[in-house]
Amino acid sequence: MEMNIRQLTSEELPDSLALSEFAFQMEFTPEQRERRLATAKPEQIWGSFLGDQLAAKLNLLELQTWIQGKVYAMGGVAGVASWPEHRRGGLVSGLLDNALKVMKEKGQTVSFLHPFQFAFYRKFGWETYCEYKKYEIETELLPKLAPQPGRIERVDGQIELLNRIYDAYASRYNGTLVRDEEWWRDRVLVKKGTTAVYYDPSGQPMGYVYYHVKDKVCTVHELVSLHHGARLALWRFLGNHDSMITKLVVQAPAGDQLAFLLDNPRVKQEVVPYFMARIVDVQGFVERYPFQSGVEYVLALRVTDHQADWNDGYFKLEVDESGTATIVKLEEAPKGVPLLMTDIPTLSAMLMGYQRPRFLQEIGRVRAEDEAIEAWEQLIPVRQTYLPDFF
Repeated sequence: MEMNIRQLTSEELPDSLALSEFAFQMEFTPEQRERRLATAKPEQIWGSFLGDQLAAKLNLLELQTWIQGKVYAMGGVAGVASWPEHRRGGLVSGLLDNALKVMKEKGQTVSFLHPFQFAFYRKFGWETYCEYKKYEIETELLPKLAPQPGRIERVDGQIELLNRIYDAYASRYNGTLVRDEEWWRDRVLVKKGTTAVYYDPSGQPMGYVYYHVKDKVCTVHELVSLHHGARLALWRFLGNHDSMITKLVVQAPAGDQLAFLLDNPRVKQEVVPYFMARIVDVQGFVERYPFQSGVEYVLALRVTDHQADWNDGYFKLEVDESGTATIVKLEEAPKGVPLLMTDIPTLSAMLMGYQRPRFLQEIGRVRAEDEAIEAWEQLIPVRQTYLPDFF
C-alpha cells in the first residue's frame, strides 16, 4: 500500500492522540484528553498514512532558540510515533526526511528533538547538543548564606515579569528557547509550585525561582539569576525552607559550579545528556552565525549529509573582522584554502558550541590539518549550551 505523508486535519486529531497514548504509554483522563484536543495544532502534526489509516506521525513545532546571542528560527521535532505493525517499514524515516524539507522551506535552519534513543536519531543527522546537571542536596548541606541586599517577593502568574528575567538569562546560552506567552502558560507554569522574584536594591527584578514542596522534598523547576548576588539571595530563600524539607532537587546548566559554593561540596550530582540538534540548512545557519570578531579567515568545509542533499558537498566560507560569514557551495574543494571535513551531526555539535573542534579532530569526527582546526577554534565563541524546557 502506498505511503502518503501530509498534515493532519482537525477531524484526525483523536487518531493522533490515540497513537501518542499507545506509543508513549500514557493514559489521559477525559479532561486531559479534551484539553489536548482543544490546544493541538493540526497544521503542526504530520502523518504517514497507509490508505486512510494513520500509521505514524510527527509533530513539527515552530520555535525560536538563542545561539551565540542571536535568535534562530528552529523546528522542534516531537511526538514521533508509529503503530507497532508498521514499525521498521521506513515510515518514520519518511516523516523525518519530509520534516527537513518543510523546515528548510520555512527558514528553520536548525532543529532540536528529545530522543528516545540517541543512536537512532544520529542516523538522520541529529547529535547531542546539551546536557544538564541534576543536584540532590540534603537539607543540612544547603548553603548557609548571609542576607543579601534587595528583597524577594512571591508572585503568581506574572508571565511578562518572569519572561523579562528569563529572556536576559536565556540569551547567555546556546540552545535555550525564546518563550512566548502561550509557551509560558501551556508548557512552563502548568506544574504545581510557587514563584518568587528577587529585586535588587534599585528595585530591578534580577532573578526568580519556581519550586514546589511535597513530601518534604523541594523540587526546583527553575532557578534563574542574572548575577551572583541574585543567585545568593535566591539560594538563601530556598535555604529558609529547611524546617519543611529533608532534600532539595534542582537542575542547572552542565557547567554550573554550585558545589564550589557549599561548605561541604559532597552532594549528589548527575550529568544527564538531554536534547539533540541538527543543522537543517548549512548555508542559512552559517550566514546568520556570529563568529568571533577581530580576525579574518577564508576556509573550506566538506559536509556529508545523507538526508539533505542541499547540505552535502563543499563550501567556501569567508569570515570578516566583524564575525560575519559569507558561504557558497562549490562543486569541488577550493584550492589553497584550509579544509575541514565532517558530517552534519558533528558540524551541528561543533557550531552549537557543545564540542570543540580540536576534540572532534582527536576522536576522528573531524578531518583537518592543524591550520584549519586552529582557525575554527578561534572563530567559534565559547558558550555553554543549555535547555531548561521540554517538548
